[in-house]
Amino acid sequence: MKKKSRTKNQSLFARIQSFLDSQDDRLTEEMERDEEPEPPHESKLPVWGQTVEGLASGEIRFFDKIYPFAAFLLALFIIAVLLVTASRLPRFGGDSNPALNEVTERYLEDGMEETGAVNLVTGIILDYRAFDTLGESHVLFTAAVAVLVLLFDAATEKQDLLENRDYDLAGDTVFREGVRFLLPVILLFGVYVVLNGHLSPGGGFSGGAILGAGLILHSLGYGFAATEKLVNRKSYGALTVCSLCFYSLSKAYSFFTGANHLPSIITSGVPGRIFSAGLILPLNICVGIVVACTMYGFFSLYKRGRI
Repeated sequence: MKKKSRTKNQSLFARIQSFLDSQDDRLTEEMERDEEPEPPHESKLPVWGQTVEGLASGEIRFFDKIYPFAAFLLALFIIAVLLVTASRLPRFGGDSNPALNEVTERYLEDGMEETGAVNLVTGIILDYRAFDTLGESHVLFTAAVAVLVLLFDAATEKQDLLENRDYDLAGDTVFREGVRFLLPVILLFGVYVVLNGHLSPGGGFSGGAILGAGLILHSLGYGFAATEKLVNRKSYGALTVCSLCFYSLSKAYSFFTGANHLPSIITSGVPGRIFSAGLILPLNICVGIVVACTMYGFFSLYKRGRI
């Protein structure tokens, strides 16, 4: 009886051992199969897709190697062209300089009468050469859009508390009280420079820079959340686009009428008065808005990734 029981126990033990061995073999086979590299498969992407895939995986590095040399050669070419162009310009103040006899004389003798601006510099950049200034304003707007595309981070929308702690000085009582005292003076002076650009030195660019500095100072002293009540992404886009559109529409007729554009219902007024110089005053305001928004926009984007 004992012999039969012993034989039965040995048989049960053998079956258990056999089951465990089979499990070990199965696990070993699975581990070896996982370690084996997958067989290469042919890509079904088109040629351009394979090229992009190759660039992403680091297989194509020719462009990375040649880029520094190409950039260096391009910079040398541009420098050479500029130097040759500058060497062939007429001598400054020389009798052979056509600008001395035509453009300069026209600006100095007839500038105030034709533009109504006491500040002839403003009369030149916003009347005679208004399209140059329009291009500069569009350059600022394009630069702001490019920085917005590169630095915008939607995740920072939920990090206002972290932003305020890291990027402004609202917790510093001395700094905040200093901002409270200086900010009205800075903004008022910026508005004065913008509005008197046709009467005295100043204008949209310098006044806009002062206003932009005031907005930056306000964001540092009171936090971005407080400044957003005045300048946020929607108001930034609306103010900038409306200013550029007004500037473009108000001077577009010059394309069809030439440099000495046709007389309009907007007169130059009496030189020396605030409401004079035709469209120069509203154009100065538009330029000031674009410059101020661009300055604050750059600061906000570099600090927190959004306007």
